Amino acid sequence: MTQTTINWSECPELESIPGKVSGTRVPVSAILKNLEDLSIDEVVQEYPSIKREQVRKVLDFVARSADPIFPYFYARLAG
Repeated sequence: MTQTTINWSECPELESIPGKVSGTRVPVSAILKNLEDLSIDEVVQEYPSIKREQVRKVLDFVARSADPIFPYFYARLAG
């Protein structure tokens, strides 16, 4: 599998502080790591400062930026 580099500076849901979801102190890495075991709704419960729509937008950005496996992963999570 080819590794894709994601340009996070192009994601509108992130602040100028690298890797933080806008309006929060939550790192994108925490969202992505938690989605290994939790649903989007469960992640939002774990991090009340983020909204479901923010998680979906971050996942959408990842899906559009990464290789073809991610749209499937995103669709499964967002379902």
